[in-house]
Amino acid sequence: MSDNELIWRVAGGSGDGIDSTSQNFAKALMRSGLDVFTHRHYPSRIRGGHTYVEIRAAAEEVQSRGDGYNFLLALGDSFARNPQEEAYYGNEEVKPLSENLEDLREGGVIIYDEGLLSEEDVAELDLEERAEENGWHLYPMDLRSLAREHGREVMRNTAGVGATAALLDMDLEHIEDLMEDAMPEKILEPNIEILHEAHEIVSEEYEFTHDLRVPEGDHDDEQALLSGSNAITFGAIDSGCRFIAGYPMTPWTDVFTLMSQHLPEMGGVSEQVEDEIAAAALAVGASHAGVKAMSGSSGGGFALMSEPLGLAEMTETPLVLLESMRAGPSTGMPTKPEQADLEFTLYTSQGDSNRVVFAPGTVEEAYEQTRTAFYIAYEYQIPTVIIYDQKLSGENTNVDVSFFDREPAPDLGSTMTEEELEDAVHDASGKFHRFQHDPENGVSPRSLPGQQDGRYLATGNEHTPAGHISEDPDNRVAQVNRRLRKLEAIRADLDEGDTHQTYVGDDDADYGIITWGSSQGVVEEAVARLEADGHSVKAVGVSEMMPFPEAELAEFIESVEEAMVVEMNASAQFRGLLQKELGRYGEKLTSLLKYNGNPFEPAEVVEGYELNVEGSGTDPSAQVRLEPAAGD
Repeated sequence: MSDNELIWRVAGGSGDGIDSTSQNFAKALMRSGLDVFTHRHYPSRIRGGHTYVEIRAAAEEVQSRGDGYNFLLALGDSFARNPQEEAYYGNEEVKPLSENLEDLREGGVIIYDEGLLSEEDVAELDLEERAEENGWHLYPMDLRSLAREHGREVMRNTAGVGATAALLDMDLEHIEDLMEDAMPEKILEPNIEILHEAHEIVSEEYEFTHDLRVPEGDHDDEQALLSGSNAITFGAIDSGCRFIAGYPMTPWTDVFTLMSQHLPEMGGVSEQVEDEIAAAALAVGASHAGVKAMSGSSGGGFALMSEPLGLAEMTETPLVLLESMRAGPSTGMPTKPEQADLEFTLYTSQGDSNRVVFAPGTVEEAYEQTRTAFYIAYEYQIPTVIIYDQKLSGENTNVDVSFFDREPAPDLGSTMTEEELEDAVHDASGKFHRFQHDPENGVSPRSLPGQQDGRYLATGNEHTPAGHISEDPDNRVAQVNRRLRKLEAIRADLDEGDTHQTYVGDDDADYGIITWGSSQGVVEEAVARLEADGHSVKAVGVSEMMPFPEAELAEFIESVEEAMVVEMNASAQFRGLLQKELGRYGEKLTSLLKYNGNPFEPAEVVEGYELNVEGSGTDPSAQVRLEPAAGD
């Protein structure tokens, strides 16, 4: 936690424009020279229900959400179902204020819309008493009436941003530029007017009792504000993906929507179909026909894809699938992050299935590993899955634009030309031996439909080299062994390049922290804090789930006395994978688990480490669980 940072939380109801308002404010902070990181919390409803977005901004790099926040803009919920305290869901109108006070830091600032939140609502919260106890600075404003004067109630968001800028002594230039880029002329003028009017009212009529200001910063390179979904989309497009099929399901829908927007511009095809079985099957068909293809879903939708996933494995059809995790089982909490689909993603499908699984932890890794996923899928003719969660999907952070300055990769990998097919092995019927027994790396080059001399059978049954169904024992063993050799070759291929794992901390540290996926950034910040306090600790964020980087992780665990595995699920699934692959180290591994629908904060990881090292036997104070090593 830094004193020189702004963590601004804007809260309202779903449908109140909270997301778009926060996006623009985050971009304005980024354009002013700051590093930003956003966290979004929203209910599983189209309209109404408490939602907020948190923007953390600082002059130095920020890699995760912070511990709590220091500025609240509470707009109230204008779509509340029943603004009565005795209603089943409570008084939803006031929840954007009442539900956010617990995390507000001492000395924090609150603007609340007294046009929507009545004096009675505020009195029931004992807001003034709590403000005095915590040193909070209260700035009530009738944003609703101000917006109505300018014609549209939704503009109270713009008024709230203007009031925020005034209280933070922030210039309006970047905010105005963004509004001009995003708004048509008809609504731009009244929004600019209300932005300035709210700014002037606060500047002239309110006595500033706080000292919180926007930090000053500067960027060396041009910046873009991107989410993990943006990065996966751009990685797929730059890899030559020109086909996607899907069915909407939160949070996978973000990538599906973005791909559907961009693919037609480059001659690609996007298909929304009747269900996830059809979506994955269409992607298999498109890839079989010679197009780089992708599909995906979340939770129950991905479960439906297990049959076409198995078909792709048996027919050795290249394919990239996305598994965008959310809290389960069943519908669970569809808009909340969790990392509990790991085992499901690794082992779903039928029999001795095999696929490659990547779990990016940052926006940059989401782009890099999407490109790697397409390379592996089409070079080795194997389904590749990118597993990520709602947190990485929707959180935004600034990235150097130059990071994406790469050459496109449209090639189809290990695909034969007609000249090569002419000299390839064929059986007496003229069929090409597509599924040869003896390739050293397991990859038997493929032909595409319509190629001269490339005819073969593609079936979900076990088959001979030409594709004919076969239950011959010798053929079965040869085909299974060959398909399994691909994973060995892929592991060797991945080991030749730079590691996909991310390391932080002193190489000689005594204690290790291991994490995966979107928890990586928060662990990195926790390690930096622990080192600043004199602790000997280092961490690794693991991105390669299958084939597992066994030698690399063994080296890390051997180098420390103990290690804590940090993940967002209740059953310690990644720790289970570590013990499956590296069982000899089980007694070194402790778990820090969180599964309440909110991502980790850095302080929770720090506390977990301290409790584990000190051996006090007490539980963490936050909503996390510390699970001791097997030998304790």
